[in-house]
Amino acid sequence: MTARDEIETLRGLMGEAIIGQREVIDRLLIGLLANGNLLVEGLPGLAKTRAIKALAKNLDCEFSRVQFTPDLLPSDVTGTEVYYQSDKGSEFRFEPGPIFANIVLADEINRAPAKVQAALLEAMEERQVTVAGTSHRMPPLFMVMATQNPIEQEGTYPLPEAQMDRFLMHVLITYPPVEDEVEVIRLVRSEEARATAQSGGKSKKKVTISQDVVFDARREIVAIHVSDAMDRYMADIVNATRFPDAFGPDLKRWIEVGASPRASLALDKCGRTHAWLNGRDYVDPVDIRAIAPDVLRHRLGLTYEAQGEGVTPDRVVEELLSQVALT
Repeated sequence: MTARDEIETLRGLMGEAIIGQREVIDRLLIGLLANGNLLVEGLPGLAKTRAIKALAKNLDCEFSRVQFTPDLLPSDVTGTEVYYQSDKGSEFRFEPGPIFANIVLADEINRAPAKVQAALLEAMEERQVTVAGTSHRMPPLFMVMATQNPIEQEGTYPLPEAQMDRFLMHVLITYPPVEDEVEVIRLVRSEEARATAQSGGKSKKKVTISQDVVFDARREIVAIHVSDAMDRYMADIVNATRFPDAFGPDLKRWIEVGASPRASLALDKCGRTHAWLNGRDYVDPVDIRAIAPDVLRHRLGLTYEAQGEGVTPDRVVEELLSQVALT
């Protein structure tokens, strides 16, 4: 099987565990294949954690979950030096924290104070953790998937712009249609029945997708053709967020702070990955427009006027895409 066939198998396995969230599954796969970190946002009970677990469960990888709380310490995430004493002498040894896994779920990331959030920065950006002056490398396959609740903000610590910018995409999960919710009820009921039937017995070993498939897919994605026109289109979209007055009165009123060059790089990575997942060896404007909301929604600073009018980042991105022409 080719790398694309294997990834399609992974997508199908995830779809068996998550009903009616095809776009969310695609965004998780894009994050995995583009070697980026994801911020997943949605109301409680909308399968944020389940979606991330479904990815880790069907991939041959080490999964770690950190429940972020106000009393969490940076060493609880990164690990710490521990003093050991034996007959041969004594020494300090580094005990890795839960961040040293292939897929790390930072659950409710905005519940922990800034010092703990900052402990993730080096791991997310540099793929290493420095403790007591010594750097420890993360595994070759490494990504952080953080979740947060958009409405319950009491006792939370909003992520600073510098850390938000380090997330490749900001993925939103919304309520499923009624038909899909019926299927969710049936799915969970069948899972409970299987778990009850297997209790006390040996569970079958589950077939998982090898990590090598991810690395093979990444090599193919690097080779995806991106034309000069597509490069300019991506740069123009991001540049329009910095000079919105040139693209109509609405954008001028709505955007206070534009996106950084990381947004252009993310559009490129995610656009190539989106094209690869759809079986193309070149990037099309459709790919850029499809992933633009996920790449830009957390990188735009909206004015008080826009917030007062109830204008969402997605509405701003929609207007951007309608105003920026492909040259």
